[in-house]
Amino acid sequence: MTTTAPRLGTALARLLILAAALLGTLLAGAAPASAHAALTGSDPKDGAVVATAPKEVNLTFSEQVAMSADSIRVLDPAGRRADTGEILDLCSGSIVRYGVTLRAGLPDGTYTVAWQTVSADSHPISGAFTFSIGAPSTTSVALPDRTAGGGLVGTLYGIARYVSYAGFAVLVGGGAFVLVCWPRGASVRPVQQTVVRGWLTLTGATLVMLLLRNPYTGSGELSDAFDLAGLKSVLETKTGAALTSRLLLLGAAALFVAVLFGAYARRTDPKEKKDLAFGLGVGGTVVAAGIAGTWALAEHASTGIQPGVAMPVDILHLLAVAAWLGGLTVLLVSLYKAPSVDRSAIERFSKVAFGSVAVLAATGLYQSWRQVGSWSALTGTRYGQLLLVKIGLMCVLIGIAWISRRWTQRLADPKSTEAADEAEQAQEAEHAQEAEEGEEGEENGEAEEAGEAEETSDAARAAQAADPERAAQLARQRAAVATARRKRERDADPERAGLRRSVLTEAAVAVVLLAVTTVLTSTEPGRTEEEAGRGGTSAAGPAAVPDRPVDIRLPFDTGGIDGKGVVRLSLDPGRTGANALHLFVERPNGKPLDVPEIKVALTLEAKDVGPLPVSPDRIQTGHWSASGVQIPMPGEWRIQVTVRTSEIDQTTIEKNVKIG
Repeated sequence: MTTTAPRLGTALARLLILAAALLGTLLAGAAPASAHAALTGSDPKDGAVVATAPKEVNLTFSEQVAMSADSIRVLDPAGRRADTGEILDLCSGSIVRYGVTLRAGLPDGTYTVAWQTVSADSHPISGAFTFSIGAPSTTSVALPDRTAGGGLVGTLYGIARYVSYAGFAVLVGGGAFVLVCWPRGASVRPVQQTVVRGWLTLTGATLVMLLLRNPYTGSGELSDAFDLAGLKSVLETKTGAALTSRLLLLGAAALFVAVLFGAYARRTDPKEKKDLAFGLGVGGTVVAAGIAGTWALAEHASTGIQPGVAMPVDILHLLAVAAWLGGLTVLLVSLYKAPSVDRSAIERFSKVAFGSVAVLAATGLYQSWRQVGSWSALTGTRYGQLLLVKIGLMCVLIGIAWISRRWTQRLADPKSTEAADEAEQAQEAEHAQEAEEGEEGEENGEAEEAGEAEETSDAARAAQAADPERAAQLARQRAAVATARRKRERDADPERAGLRRSVLTEAAVAVVLLAVTTVLTSTEPGRTEEEAGRGGTSAAGPAAVPDRPVDIRLPFDTGGIDGKGVVRLSLDPGRTGANALHLFVERPNGKPLDVPEIKVALTLEAKDVGPLPVSPDRIQTGHWSASGVQIPMPGEWRIQVTVRTSEIDQTTIEKNVKIG
């Protein structure tokens, strides 16, 4: 029984639907602002109550950030600017700290600090917090609801990033497949079209990213994509320089593609073709490494620990991905569209793919250690969880690749070919024996048909001589018939059909893997997230003003649905003895959030007192209260708040406050 492969149109349609669905799911589930630099501290601290107005407000980050004149804004209770707009560079050694000077004579009340900047790996980050001078007060300032890098612009930018990775893989991997595995493929039109489309895709996606960069890191408004002043400022940044360099390198890549499918494809002399292939290989490798370097220069590898090692490793990782997945794409197109593919070419690509997997394993192991840093971050952070998904997909992909390799070995095995020929001859002999009885009765009819066919052929030749258009039409029909016959012969090869199915499955998983990788590159590394978390929970709290209420804000994230928000805690009068405790649970946009349970514990570690449990009562949606909360002695108390947002989702957040 003949084994047939799936039709290309249906297979590609399913592949595209799968890719779109997965990409949409990942982008929808990802936080819009995937902060790679994190705010690790501030002075004054979030929720602090200070006796007198400070001279400046400063922020400390986990890694280098790009600050502009409007990156830090301090607003008074009426919403007016309370800062001078002068950004202070307070960085020292490995400490990344920036500040802004406050105006003199600020009145008492609650002040809002809103900040937005771009981390060293090109991703926008933003946030806001409050502090109070003298005593907390009402404020007309609403904390920003939109997160940097989110909205429609963030989604479009993320899609452009995914498309650029795909275009790079097809361009580089397709060119390598032709030069290394299948030189004859340089003259095959489907192969040419695939590689050229990879170049067009990467070029178009890079231009889109360059235009969207200004609104992506700034206003978030799509209309600002064509703001020339904003585009000029983008070109002066590291990311803008990387995207511009990529466009220039793509010009060199266009020349590579033109020579590959032009002079190289037409060259017939073996020595000349070998020399040209060597030149194309050296030049193509340099250009491909340069394009990969534009990612390494502007993203994860350029910041954090060991950037001098991480950037070359990242370039190798990207080239290995392109050689495997891009070559796989061109092989898939060739198996479906090309009249034939040399078995030696498939064997050579199998070796290239094996080498690429080895490089991916080594470079991926280093990148994982560098970005995750600990076992707890591997399972307890979004980056680590996505990395586990990527590793799982890689294992699946390697398994499918092993199946493809088995089909390749069968395809290239002469014994397999001989066995297939023997089976085909046996089948033909069986059909001949069945038809032998009817041959005698058909001989006369065949003779008559042959005569008629000869007369028809003579008439056709005469008609062709008289009508050139008719001759051209008949030639096209004959070509179509010949193509259909070759396709039937190709589909009748069970080894080739099996290889096509396994390569198609491998390509589908690769599309999913590329989508996960794209989201992973825009997610805060686990090492940074854990460091920021440690900094946020163990930071020394505000020094309370004597006889003033303690008012602090505690951001939380339980990880479930409606799991993010802020707890505003007020302890009045904020001194030893009986105090009234009020808790306000709010969503990130400031609206009340109803939670099933909230608990408080007070601990004075210096005197080994506590934890003293407090069980507040629910007053209304988002408001909990407890009266008569006893503070037995002064000191630096640790306030722990446990928030439960569902039956299984809860978290404990804490802050230290000084109580007189």
